[in-house]
Amino acid sequence: MEIKDIVKKVKQIEIRTRKKTEASLMGQYHSAFKGQGMTFSEVRPYQFGDEIRRIDWNKTARFREPFVKVMEEERELTMMILVDISASMDYGTKTQLKKEYVAEIAASLGFSAAGNNDKVGLILFADKVYKVVPPQKGKKHILSIISSIITADYIPTPSKIDKALEYMMGVFKKKSLVFLLSDFEDSYDSKMLKVASKKHQLLGMRVFDEKDNEIPDVGYALLYDVETGREIWANTSDARWRYTFAEGQKQKIRNLEEDFANSSASFLNINTGDDYSRMLYNYFQKR
Repeated sequence: MEIKDIVKKVKQIEIRTRKKTEASLMGQYHSAFKGQGMTFSEVRPYQFGDEIRRIDWNKTARFREPFVKVMEEERELTMMILVDISASMDYGTKTQLKKEYVAEIAASLGFSAAGNNDKVGLILFADKVYKVVPPQKGKKHILSIISSIITADYIPTPSKIDKALEYMMGVFKKKSLVFLLSDFEDSYDSKMLKVASKKHQLLGMRVFDEKDNEIPDVGYALLYDVETGREIWANTSDARWRYTFAEGQKQKIRNLEEDFANSSASFLNINTGDDYSRMLYNYFQKR
């Protein structure tokens, strides 16, 4: 992709997402994440009306007059967006490839955070972490994140979500908002989800094409796995074969939902034809 094509694609995504974000997501994001806790600021003499539970008993005993701890809200947040760049994400049968749809979701999340003066970072991963964009603020930074997603080399290898989460937790110590975007076609260790969700606020987003869940009747077809290189012939006219495949995918989704729920993390299952902004709005509202 040439530079002018990249700039054009990034601009298109910005135009599509900015209006949608400003109209709905930004306000709901601010309401959901306007403060994530309280941190100690200072100690001052007690004033009428102060809560008794704020009294600093050690200083009160030392100076023989009451002092209270002043707490302030922790305002600045960091958002980390983890994007799967295994080859199955470079695929789509509708108007968009999964990676383009993911870039739009990342843009909406990023502009929401930027409007709240929060930092946003990016991790691109497949079988390992391939690129890290450190968290920063501002619109130009969000545009660079969009560009990184759409211009990435999508790797023909199974993705390893565990490695991405492990890397993030090792590098980014502060509690963050973590959005994990993948088609979750490959196996992972559910224990890592539990570890990550204890340290960070985690939302897994399965981005899928409708053909990921159901294969149409097209007769005998050679099916090719872009991540492993494996090829198999299948009789897609066999209703039982199509049913078995579809049921297997449904069970995989049920397992995903259960793993995230058991990890106290959130999960969204998003078709590339869905209105992701409405789903994110509802997620923020629940927060």
